[in-house]
Amino acid sequence: MEVKQPKTVTEVTFTCHGQANGKMRNDLDVSMISPMEEHFTLATDEGPFHGGDATAPPPLALFIGGLTGCIMTQLRAFAKRMDVTITDLKVDCRVTWVWTPKGRIYETAPKSFDIDVILDSPNPIDAQLALIAAAKKGCFVEQTLGQVNSVRHRLKTVDGFVDAD
Repeated sequence: MEVKQPKTVTEVTFTCHGQANGKMRNDLDVSMISPMEEHFTLATDEGPFHGGDATAPPPLALFIGGLTGCIMTQLRAFAKRMDVTITDLKVDCRVTWVWTPKGRIYETAPKSFDIDVILDSPNPIDAQLALIAAAKKGCFVEQTLGQVNSVRHRLKTVDGFVDAD
C-alpha cells in the first residue's frame, strides 16, 4: 500500500484536557485534532515523594516514552520509504535533568538527551545513518527538544484569562 504524502505543509495539532483526581493523579484526555481525529486517555501520578499514590506513571516517564516511541516510529516508517531493511530495532534513551532545591520548592533544567539506536539491518552503514538522520528530522518530539520554544501560561479568572508569564 502506497502512502500518500500531503502536497502542502500540514499542521499536526494535539490538545489535552487534564483533571486532577486524588492526591497527585492527573487524568488526561488527549486528542489529535489535525490533520485527523484520534483520542486517547492517559494518566499520570507521582509516588510518595510528591504525596501521590503511584497509580500511573509520572509525567517524566511519559515524556521519555514519547521520545523513544517517536524516534522508533519514524525509523520504521522511513525505512520503508528509503528502502532500508530493519530486521530488529531497539532504542535506549537516557534523559537527565538538573534538579536544584530552592527553599521549599525546586527548579529544573535539561542536562542531556541521549538516544542509542541498535539497528539490525543488512543495508550499508551509510544507508542506516541516512535513515537515522531522516528519522531525527521527522520525530516531532526530538524536533521540539532541539528548538528554542516559547510556552505560554494563562490563568483563568472570572474576567477571562490572564497571562501568567
